[in-house]
Amino acid sequence: MKIERITISDYCNHYKIETTFIDILDEMGIIQFENRNNEKFLDTEKLHDLDRCRQLYYELHINPEGIDAILNLLQKQQELQDEIQDLKNRLRLHE
Repeated sequence: MKIERITISDYCNHYKIETTFIDILDEMGIIQFENRNNEKFLDTEKLHDLDRCRQLYYELHINPEGIDAILNLLQKQQELQDEIQDLKNRLRLHE
């Protein structure tokens, strides 16, 4: 399976955003980027996460700390939903 990557400069040019936003996300550990030859890359599988961060920041004007909190809450929500589904499946086995 081949991992596809997108350059952050291409992403920023496409959406007309500043690379400093990407730098902040990287420094805070919100999204991990790959650095190679002074260029940042992102696996296309993580593109959805970057799009979500961009929308929260530029469209809803949420600061990076708020973005981090929101993403953590969304991850916790997903974990709880997965746990509920697992419990429902286990309960069906005992019916």
